[in-house]
Formats: sequence, C-alpha cells, structure tokens
Amino acid sequence: MSRTFQIYLISDSTGETLDRIFLALKAQFSNIEYKVHSYSFTRTENQIIKILGNAKKNKNSIILYTIVDNSLAKFLANQSEDKGLPCFGVLGNLILSFSKLLNQKASHEPSGQHVLNEEYYQRIEAIQFTMNHDDGNLLNDVGKSDIVLLGVSRTSKTPTSIYLANKGYKTSNIPLVNENSIPKILKNNPKISCVIGLNTEAERLVDVRKNRMNSLKETDNKKYTNIEKIQEEINEAKKTFKRYGWPTIDVTRKSVEETAASIIKIHEIYTQNNE
Repeated sequence: MSRTFQIYLISDSTGETLDRIFLALKAQFSNIEYKVHSYSFTRTENQIIKILGNAKKNKNSIILYTIVDNSLAKFLANQSEDKGLPCFGVLGNLILSFSKLLNQKASHEPSGQHVLNEEYYQRIEAIQFTMNHDDGNLLNDVGKSDIVLLGVSRTSKTPTSIYLANKGYKTSNIPLVNENSIPKILKNNPKISCVIGLNTEAERLVDVRKNRMNSLKETDNKKYTNIEKIQEEINEAKKTFKRYGWPTIDVTRKSVEETAASIIKIHEIYTQNNE
C-alpha cells in the first residue's frame, strides 16, 4: 500500500522560491504520492505553532521552509524536532556559507528578491513589451527586442516568450508561415537582435495541432494537421533559419523552462559577440 506524504512548504515570503525547489526535488522521485500544503508570509511564532499542529495530526508529514529570520527559523526547527516532524531548511546553510565567503552579514529580510527596484521595473517593462509583440504584432519594433523567436505554428513561442519576459528579456515572437512572414528589418539586418528559430518533430506537431483543433472544435482545416504538410513547413523553416544564420532549438522534448534556458545561453553568446 503506497503512502501519501504530506509536504508542508513554509515561507516568510511569497513561497515562489520554495515551490520551485520542491518542484525540482520531487522530480527526482517517481511513483511517490504527495499532498502539498503551502503557507506563505509566515512571520510569527503563532503561525508556526498552528501549522505544525496541523502537520502533527497527519501521517508522513515533512516540513520544508525558507525563513531568513534566524530566530524564527530556529523556533520552527526546534518545534518540529519536539513534535517528531522531519524538518529541512532550504536556504539557511546556503546563506550562512555565502555570508562567510563574502565576509558580509546577510540582511535576513523576507521578500528581499521582491523589492521595487530598477530590476523589478525593467522586468515589468519586458512583460508589457512581450505581450504587445506576441504572435507577429508590431513588427516595426522588432529591432527593440532583446530576443526574437521564429517558428511554425504551435512550437511554444508564446509561453516561452512570456517566461523569458518574466526573466527580464523583451521578446518578440513571429509565426513562420513562409519567408514572407519575416519582417524586412530582419531580412535586411538578420543580426539586429538575437533571433532564434524554434523547431520540432513533425509527429509531435501533429498531436499538438490536433489537440488545438479539438479544443477549438474545428475540423475543416485538414492541411493544418496533415503530417506531410507539416514536414514541409518544418523543412522550409530549417532552410530559412540556415539562410539567415539564425541558431535553432528543437523543442520536441523540452519544457518551456528548458527551452528558455537554451535561449538565454544563446543570448549571452550573442551579447558577447556584439559588445
């Protein structure tokens, strides 16, 4: 009989960091059942007492936390130990090690990564830019983009663009129907921005497009899901990317996060070569 683990994620901020860490952690263990209990903005001992009280009532409870206040983190660890609850601090040892290495005391301020500084407003600007330049819109502005994504339909251009925008990159994405889809500014100056082509395997694209058609309850456009036509699209796209010297990424078995990581690496190389 399989056990369901009760995972308590306790954070003194939004909990975003802890969510991502747990996401990476649980990916390492297959066939394990989890139920996640998330608690953000936990900043008092009373809050901790209530959370641990609930955790104690359940079997197989595990505590993960990101709390930068040392005294509150110690209180949580001690209370968990008293109740026999496995408890793991995600950032504590890392902050301490960095403090020693940098010879500087940490601020221990919750939500330190969410301050409304210049970087924050640049990220907001990047998101607004990306939303305005989605799906081939405002092509005259494409030269203002940090990154331009080109690809045939349903190659995850929009979700990848939004992910990059949240990282602070102004991103335009352009559906590649044929070479006429490419704006003149890119044809005349292919290196005006970091342009990257997205490609995928034809079989995978058939499935994605069929699901898209089903969700829209459309059945008329047979060419859109015809594997021979799709293979032609992909081949033409590859030729176009090669003609203009644009790097390409095969997104067939990549998550948006993995694709974005590859794009950011290409952008770093592009920036170094154009300094």
